[in-house]
Amino acid sequence: MFTKMTDLLLRKIECDSRYSYLMFFQCCIVDTLFQFVDAHLFASLINLKDKGEYEFLDFKTYEEIYKQIRECVDLCHRDGVIKDVVHSDPEKYIVQDKGLIPMLRRYKEAGVKVFLLTNSYWEYTSTAMNYLYHGKCLSDEDQKKNEWLELFDLVIVGSCKPAYMLDPYLNLFRVNPQNGSLRNTDGVYEIDALGPNGAAKFLDKGKTFQGGNWLHLQAMLEIEAGEEILYVGDHLYSDVLRSKRTLGWRSAFIMPELEEEMRTFAEKLPILRKITGLRKLREEIDNFGEDVRRANDFSDADSLTTLQKLTTEDAMIKAKLSDLADQWHSSFHPVWGAMFNAGYQDSRFAFYVQNYACVYTSKATNLGLASNAKSFRTSLEMLPHDKLLDDATSEFDESDPWDHV
Repeated sequence: MFTKMTDLLLRKIECDSRYSYLMFFQCCIVDTLFQFVDAHLFASLINLKDKGEYEFLDFKTYEEIYKQIRECVDLCHRDGVIKDVVHSDPEKYIVQDKGLIPMLRRYKEAGVKVFLLTNSYWEYTSTAMNYLYHGKCLSDEDQKKNEWLELFDLVIVGSCKPAYMLDPYLNLFRVNPQNGSLRNTDGVYEIDALGPNGAAKFLDKGKTFQGGNWLHLQAMLEIEAGEEILYVGDHLYSDVLRSKRTLGWRSAFIMPELEEEMRTFAEKLPILRKITGLRKLREEIDNFGEDVRRANDFSDADSLTTLQKLTTEDAMIKAKLSDLADQWHSSFHPVWGAMFNAGYQDSRFAFYVQNYACVYTSKATNLGLASNAKSFRTSLEMLPHDKLLDDATSEFDESDPWDHV
């Protein structure tokens, strides 16, 4: 969906400059939900520039416009103006999930270590988590109790991901949950200096922190290998890619659109089966035509007639396939089509999900539907030559093909 949204936005931009199209691809690859804002603003400003209604835009290049959009959006995240609105009215913006608290409680009771790692600072995190924990807005006095902390072994705010997973020199600070004030720590050195059970002693002083890096997290949780951690996140790069590739953590990617994608897939499965059947028929026609052509008897009128019939039939099937493919993709979205498909191939988004995420699901609480002992195993992946042999109509021929030429 994200790649196709990029295509859609390009069509919306009324611009004759080929350079601007290239610059859009280089600057704004729309493959996460976070970039919808950038893409929409960029397309709108390009329209305004090309219509010539605002003189100040005449002196800006497309590259400058996008860079300034990026700076503004980043600033809104950094100065807290976006989260201040949510903080003032969490009920309006935060969606409750009734399975969240029971899932976290069950993990705690089973002895599973649970941590919260977020780029949000303490004030916003406290508001959001109190609302999720109690299911309602609290008074300032009740919010300071932060009862939700009982669900976690460790809470880290203001983590500055993805730098958190890359920079081993970022400093770790303690957070006072009562007022949000910070206090320096010596991080891993302080844990080591506390001797036996240093991590437990360190956390006895408080389990709420700001900043730091992955070394602090693994030391506080007494994790020796990254594969002991399952990190759940909704950003394909700063969450999933970095945690898996850089640190070797197991990764779970949360993709809210998946639920509707699967529902549409199930409803429209008959169309997909028709497409699969017709594509296989085209392959059989092509193979038969190849046998005729390899006979090298093009002077034979019957052979020429057969090839002409095959060509006609193939064109008819191709036209039917085109209609079915349009039906299939438009059933997901009239313009973008299916998120995981680009024509008959996997989309760019699908490629990254398969390669970066150990597991993926529509919401985090789906993990709570499985027992704590559940193992998630990869499915068997096959390359095209394996799929060919897996087909019931195919068989392996060990003879030398040149013997038949």
